[in-house]
Amino acid sequence: MQHFWVHGVWIPVVAFLLGFQGDWPWTPAQRTGVTGFPVRSVDMQRATDNITIRQGDTAIIRCYVDDKVSKVAWLNRSNIIFAGEDKWSLDPRADLVTKGQLEYSLRIQKVDVYDEGPYTCSIQTKQQPKTSQVNLIVQVPANIYKVTEDLTVNEGANVTLSCLASGRPDPAINWRLLNPSAEPLDGEEYLDITGIMRNQAGRYECKASNDVATPDVKYVNVVVSYPPTIKKTQSSETPVGRVGTLQCDATAVPTPEFEWYRDDKRLSNAQGINIQIIGTNTLLMVANVTEEDYGNYTCVASNRLGVQNASVFLYRPGTGRDINGSVPASQSLWLLLVSFACLFLKC
Repeated sequence: MQHFWVHGVWIPVVAFLLGFQGDWPWTPAQRTGVTGFPVRSVDMQRATDNITIRQGDTAIIRCYVDDKVSKVAWLNRSNIIFAGEDKWSLDPRADLVTKGQLEYSLRIQKVDVYDEGPYTCSIQTKQQPKTSQVNLIVQVPANIYKVTEDLTVNEGANVTLSCLASGRPDPAINWRLLNPSAEPLDGEEYLDITGIMRNQAGRYECKASNDVATPDVKYVNVVVSYPPTIKKTQSSETPVGRVGTLQCDATAVPTPEFEWYRDDKRLSNAQGINIQIIGTNTLLMVANVTEEDYGNYTCVASNRLGVQNASVFLYRPGTGRDINGSVPASQSLWLLLVSFACLFLKC
């Protein structure tokens, strides 16, 4: 609060200004000889009001007057901004908006949160001093200032994602998993996921909004690691002299490594064997199949979390296995009937 020292007592500046009955000795009019503001009075229809403004915008706080006023001033709390046309504030963002002799409004450019608070248009009429007070409310758009970085976790782990935001008023925070359905999730600043599963991997969206501006949005990519699961195998019914192709598909994160075995021997790209690995799929191709090539092959998929294997068959036509390595249905039925017959005949 700015004060003057009068007779050994501190008194507010505004009381001094509005109580002084003569001309203001510090006004530009007296210093330059230019006529100052004519006598006016304020429009007091709305004595107290709120003005809401967004951070960074320009605020104009209105004060309307007529010809019955002898002195006018703008104050923020007890700090004088303008006394008449004389600017007391050192803030370059503040200036006056005047239209003829009827308006004495205060303009503040690039408003910030420290500008918030009461602003008073003080006047002196011939009868008594009057004031019109406006409370400036500064709103700040939502801003996410801290969010969990992208992470990789093992399936079954407990995960907490954080999203911290600021703004005035306080922003609401919402989460979504963008794939596949993008449905809202239960969580605000912190999103807790208990025993995360592989289908919960993906891109998580954090949105902070307070209706002041466009919501702020940040993303967290979550990778869920899990051991291999062999989803599909393809056996091959191949005549002698032709190319036999065995297939093995697995799902895993990280991407699995594949190996092929015949009995206990690991196979490699040699002696008519060609192994191809494409992502989560592997092919074993046997060129110019011979009788010795027929039999059981083992596909092994592994990553740092585990190992899984499956049997795949290369067999000659008509030996009783279909292309998926299983016994044909007709032969299975025949074997079942034989088993029942033996049971009753005690063979």
